[in-house]
This record gives sequence, structure tokens and C-alpha cells, in this order.
Amino acid sequence: MHVTEGKEQFIDAWGQMGINWGINKTMGQIHALLLISIKPMCADDIMASLEISRGNAHQNIKMLLEWELIRSVDMEGERKEYFEAEKNMWSAFTKIIKQRKKKELEPMLEILAELKKTECNCSESTEFCKIMEELHLFSTKADKALENIVSSKSSWLIGNYLKAMR
Repeated sequence: MHVTEGKEQFIDAWGQMGINWGINKTMGQIHALLLISIKPMCADDIMASLEISRGNAHQNIKMLLEWELIRSVDMEGERKEYFEAEKNMWSAFTKIIKQRKKKELEPMLEILAELKKTECNCSESTEFCKIMEELHLFSTKADKALENIVSSKSSWLIGNYLKAMR
């Protein structure tokens, strides 16, 4: 396989995987393109490489900047804004976890905390309260586990994971 074909497959696969992370395909493709690029790229280069519109490129670049998966880079003698991806995969992974927690888990924890206050005065409400309590407990533990992953060093976590797998 030629490197050009490999890059195209990677960009497409990363875009598809991005959908599972809760981002759109184009956002994943831009991230992949910048991840494998050997030099920073401007929006025009990204648009041309992925054959996407200016609005689509700018919207997704903005989101990637918010997620801190890419950063703006000053290029000497250039007026355009250039971008590069976070190439440390542990750092990128933890940033994705932080965004997913903020977007999905934390709002659910707030809702479950409120729902735990439901009055339990019949069999139906008792069952509901029991399920809400279990969901809140599980979600809180998941939140703490994810927080531990985010705050840990990759070498420590991977080392312990490999020990557990033996």
C-alpha cells in the first residue's frame, strides 16, 4: 500500500471513529489530517485536502480548538492562521475523556442527584428511587474512575493495566 492510500484510509477511519466519540465525521477527519501532517496547515489547505466547504472547515476547526485537540500556530511571514494536532496520544485521549465527561456524564449526574429526591411512598416510586440511586452510584464511580485516568500519568496507568492482564 502506498502512503497516500494509507493516509486516506486513516483519515476516513478516524472520521468514522469520531462519530463514536460524539463528534461529527468531518471533525474527526480534520483531526486525523492534522495528526498525520508533518507541518501545520491553514484552513485553505484543510479544505482542499478534505474537499469540504469553508464554513464546514471553520466550524470544525473551532470545535477542535475548544476540545484542545489542535492548536493555532504562528508561521513566520504568514498572515493565515495555521493549525497542528496534539501528537501526544495520551494527552489527546485525556482531552477527549474530559470533553465527553463534561458533555455527557456531568449533566446526567446532576439530573440523577435531583431524581434521587423523589418521594418513595408506594411500590412504583420505591422501585424508581432504587434505580435512580443505583444509577447515581454507578455514574459517580464512573466519573471518579475517569477522573483518575485523566489525572494519572500514562506510564503508570499502562503499567498497572498490563500487570492486571497477566
